[in-house]
Amino acid sequence: LSGDTQHFDSVQAIGSGEFFEKEGLLFLPEAEVGRITSQFESAAPLIEIMAGDPSLRGLTGALEIGLAGVKRGQFKLDSVERPFSQIAQTVESVLNTGAGTFSWRELVGDKPLTDSDRRAFIEFKPILDFNALEPGKDATDAIRKAASDLNLSGEYGARVRLTGPVPIANEEFATVADGAVVNGIGTVLVVLFILWMALRSPKIISAVFATLFIGLSITTAVGLMMVGSLNLLSIAFAVLFVGLGVDFGIQFSVRYRSERFKSNDLQVALEQAAGYVAVPLSLAAMATAAGFLSFLPTDYKGVSELGEIAGLGMLVAFLSSITVLPALLNLLNPPGEKEPVGYAFLAPVDHFLEEHRVAIIVGTLLIAVAGLPLLYFLRFDFNPINLRSPKVESIATFLDLRKDPNTGANAINVMTNSEADAKKIEARLEQLPEVLRVMSLDSFVPDDQPAKLKLIAEGAKVLTPALNPDSIDAAPSDAENAEALKGSAESLRKAAGDDKGPGAVASRRLADALSKLADSNEATRNKAQAIFVVPLKVMIDQIRNSLQAQPVSLKTLPADLVSSWKTKDGLERVEALPRGDPNDNDTLRKFAGAVLAAEPNAIGGPVSILKSGDTVVKAFIHAGIWALVVISVLLWLALRRITDVLLTLVPLLVAGTVTLEICVLIRLPLNFANIVALPLLLGVGVAFKIYYVTAWRAGRTNLLQSSLTRAIFFSAMTTATAFGSLWLSSHPGTASMGKLLALSLVTTLAAVLLFQPALMGKPRDVRD
Repeated sequence: LSGDTQHFDSVQAIGSGEFFEKEGLLFLPEAEVGRITSQFESAAPLIEIMAGDPSLRGLTGALEIGLAGVKRGQFKLDSVERPFSQIAQTVESVLNTGAGTFSWRELVGDKPLTDSDRRAFIEFKPILDFNALEPGKDATDAIRKAASDLNLSGEYGARVRLTGPVPIANEEFATVADGAVVNGIGTVLVVLFILWMALRSPKIISAVFATLFIGLSITTAVGLMMVGSLNLLSIAFAVLFVGLGVDFGIQFSVRYRSERFKSNDLQVALEQAAGYVAVPLSLAAMATAAGFLSFLPTDYKGVSELGEIAGLGMLVAFLSSITVLPALLNLLNPPGEKEPVGYAFLAPVDHFLEEHRVAIIVGTLLIAVAGLPLLYFLRFDFNPINLRSPKVESIATFLDLRKDPNTGANAINVMTNSEADAKKIEARLEQLPEVLRVMSLDSFVPDDQPAKLKLIAEGAKVLTPALNPDSIDAAPSDAENAEALKGSAESLRKAAGDDKGPGAVASRRLADALSKLADSNEATRNKAQAIFVVPLKVMIDQIRNSLQAQPVSLKTLPADLVSSWKTKDGLERVEALPRGDPNDNDTLRKFAGAVLAAEPNAIGGPVSILKSGDTVVKAFIHAGIWALVVISVLLWLALRRITDVLLTLVPLLVAGTVTLEICVLIRLPLNFANIVALPLLLGVGVAFKIYYVTAWRAGRTNLLQSSLTRAIFFSAMTTATAFGSLWLSSHPGTASMGKLLALSLVTTLAAVLLFQPALMGKPRDVRD
């Protein structure tokens, strides 16, 4: 893909390539280089056979040499238990499944390879098409096609996985879109059912639905004019509009039905309904809009745009509910009502709330106050990765990489224009206990090079002839391979004899596997040969390259490596990696804090996450304060009594407090997505409470039995349905937003229906 200029600006192997293949041994400790090169003499005969005859015949020949060494007493049979078992396992896999993998690197190592050992990295800088919904899709498709064409899985048992900002963004869009149509259709159907339960008239439902569609269309059009494009947060305005905008339609329609029952005159019912809902509906609309618009001053762009569009949407929903909806009802002329619209069966509850109002008020407040210590344990998950689906490849891959601190997935970088300053910064960061390792361009100039180069040169004298045999044997026939397998199986059984040790057990196991392979068909033997020989050739090339090491200096470093650490104008990068669990938010917070304290200009993922988390929390505290202040002013202007304002706000604050306490109990942390529910709770919650307060001020009694409760209940049901559709999203961030919105709605509804009537008591002036 390095020549694919249609899809990529650059393609670069990270930590591999010609430089690291040649100079790799220099980056090991001197003692480790000595240990490796000291094994060359004993390995040379085996390598010479395999390099000269890369086939099953050559491999069994190398095996025979090893068994001869056991027979001569050069090493014990038990010492080959591990490699024999690994070879046997691969052969058994081929026989049983027709597939298998084999690692020569693991065979010659003294311990199993880790995931980090098995990984190799290629960095692609794709050309993005921002006119597409997934700007990097063409580039990622090109990578997947190349991997498929090369048959990396079949040839090497290798798996190609993509991660990084581009595939994460592409797959996040796909995650949000996944099931969105089904959820949307389901939400519409459930809302229609709830509207039927509330309104019982196809004509009224049609009017409400048409009004909702008109309002949503206008809001979408004007919203796009204001912000240009929607993001993953601002697009939630559509669900919020449906959930909250339908409230105004239900309030008006239910009141219209109640008045129609009284007079059975369409015009009179419309006028009476308009007169009754004028104050509470307009006040609720302004309060809800204020809750959304409180997001505007925040520095969190996604939420700010959501507030801008949704705040406008609430005003559009209100205006359409008092213009389009009455006009449609007048046009459609639904039939009159045959029975009262309220809930007469709730009379005992009304009576209970009136009789025990003091106990209910005190009990509710005590529960809320008793739960306040829980708020100490309320936490904010500032890591945006946790808002994405761990099931998609890009996130799953990143989470795997993040477990290994050496990958640099959670690195912090400091930039400087001076090489001397870079060394000072590196020394300063190395002193921090929160820092595991610090790297800079100097890190790629190995220490103790003369001694290491001498050891490598001595090893090369021994091993180079074996790696470059004078001639390569002609490929054996299948019959020759089968005969070689049978001969090695017999030699293994002789070496094991009747011994019960682990080496003997492994030898007999390998002998059985080789015998079965010899008795199988040619295709199976060819498959086994490829599994061993293809990576063998790669390993031999790697060993051959590693023996060509030359002195390394800053001047001899490859240009692509230098460009990763130093720009052409001299800007140098120093990288710090975290100590401890890199998946732990507290670890990252402490790491970022410590590095920032030492180097205030540090940048990188943990710093961005830490600072953005602080910014978002502050933004929402400000948004909550602004929403509370604006709503309080609106209530004062409309109600003109401090006590009535408090009667509206106190249940709201109680509901908000209980919501956060429940979040702690159910272990639902706040995050970048669901924190939007908190200021929104003020706007939405106050709307329901305003309806009761205005009715109470008008002298209404037995509020639970009234048509108002019916309207509030079914309005809450539609809102809960809309929020529930967010909860069902495949996108974890969107789902957490829906979950917290639904929870806040439940507590708000409970405060409206149970706590608020008890708090208000009997009306001051009962009017006919």
